[in-house]
Amino acid sequence: MADGKQDRDEEFGRFMATRWPRLLRTAFLLSGERHAAEDLAQSTLERVYTAWRRVGTADDPDAYVRRVMINLHARRHRRRLKEFLAPKDDLSLVHEEADRGDRIVQAVDRDVLLRALAQLPARQRQAVVLRYWEDLTETQTAQAMGCSVGTVKSNTAKGMAKLRVAPVLADTVTRKERS
Repeated sequence: MADGKQDRDEEFGRFMATRWPRLLRTAFLLSGERHAAEDLAQSTLERVYTAWRRVGTADDPDAYVRRVMINLHARRHRRRLKEFLAPKDDLSLVHEEADRGDRIVQAVDRDVLLRALAQLPARQRQAVVLRYWEDLTETQTAQAMGCSVGTVKSNTAKGMAKLRVAPVLADTVTRKERS
């Protein structure tokens, strides 16, 4: 009996070790804040671990994990917990800085994009993140969000339309066109 639990723990550990970076990135794009993203990713792992027997044997375990994350994020949003992507007044938070090999402009562009994503309603943000960052199909996105493909199309279209006209992105687009 102990060997079965140990095998399950090892299998879960291997599965999540390979998926942690992508899971954390998705959580960050959904929540917009590093600490909230870590909490969301860890809560997702906690839920998945308790159901690992079912998840590990699922046809697409990644889809199961995404669905758990989307459900947890939606539940937190419904409770009206504050989400923010670019705090303006809190200097105690660590802001993203360019890595040694990264260009400063890329970091600035990322910050601008995150602020634009913060302007979107949660469902539109989820649809845009899953479709364009996670590169999921409309069907996969609908499964992850627990809605119809039509709802995904609608939320994605509305979200992208808002991003296209977002004033915060205007300077970035103009700068890119001049280059």
